[in-house]
Amino acid sequence: MLTIKENYSLREHNSFGLDVKARYFVEYESEEDLVKFLSETDTAGLPMFHIGSGSDLLFTKDYDGYLLHSAVRGVEVAGNDGDNAVLVVGAAEIWDDFVQWSISNGYYGLENMSLIPSEVGAAAVQNIGAYGTEVKDYIVCVDCVDLRDGSIVSFSAEDCGFDYRHSHFKGQWRGWYAVTRVTFSLPIRFIPNLHYRGLMELPQEGLTAQAVRDAVISMRQSKLPDPSILGNAGSFFLNPIISLDKYESLRLQYPDIPHFPVPSTGGTLNAVGEVKVPAAWLIEHAGWKGRSLGRAGVYEFQPLVLVNLGGATPDEIVALAARIIDDVSRKFGITLKPEAIYI
Repeated sequence: MLTIKENYSLREHNSFGLDVKARYFVEYESEEDLVKFLSETDTAGLPMFHIGSGSDLLFTKDYDGYLLHSAVRGVEVAGNDGDNAVLVVGAAEIWDDFVQWSISNGYYGLENMSLIPSEVGAAAVQNIGAYGTEVKDYIVCVDCVDLRDGSIVSFSAEDCGFDYRHSHFKGQWRGWYAVTRVTFSLPIRFIPNLHYRGLMELPQEGLTAQAVRDAVISMRQSKLPDPSILGNAGSFFLNPIISLDKYESLRLQYPDIPHFPVPSTGGTLNAVGEVKVPAAWLIEHAGWKGRSLGRAGVYEFQPLVLVNLGGATPDEIVALAARIIDDVSRKFGITLKPEAIYI
């Protein structure tokens, strides 16, 4: 089934809760529906963009074009070799629901990414991650419809160019594909990933994936606002990666500046001398934690999160982000980059 709506409010399709509209909003329930739409609709002259749940988006104004959204659902167990299960999941499945489903059915690995607001398709596009885990480590392939010619294609995880909160879908392929299904390989034996502080304290004897999930949910809820109550797009900025020399120079002036090693491909430590610095620390020490600009603000418990304090416009959030970037750059010589996608 295909649904097309004109001058459609996107308030429920962006977690900032911004009052913006799409000239055309197109929702499809199958690859065939989308292919048919592309073949029968003259979209020339108007832009086209595909969204998920809208949890990582910042609409800067009304969208004067075709905004696509998948309603492709379902979870299929496609195989099990005794060590791992292969699961094919519709792009419109709610990410956290899928995480709970996988644990309940004896498939593990995703528990550290509990409560991330996303749909499954968008999770692959964004390469979501949390508490020492990234979704790319469990993806086998990503099925798509090519929005340029309507063909159905599939990309292996290696094809997708996954990197820190990034993939080719966000970069060189931006606007080319609609993700319809994602295939995962999940272990059927639970091996906890407790490297992140906060999880290290869990008692390991008899530890279950559900217990890890519950702990992750508790930590996220303690420091991240509920978008249904306080509009936000989660972590708004990426944690910047800087040279070790730059870090050592900053540490002379700011002895408590934290850092983390940067893994290279394959999970080994980066050999070129780079470290990751928490954007939240930079923002807080630039004086922005808990501050606001108009009706847009920086969350008081987690400065990495920008929030809609009520009735904020896209311009107010854009202006706040720009001020933070300028102040961090002026103070630390580091340029923050948004994780949120500007549209």
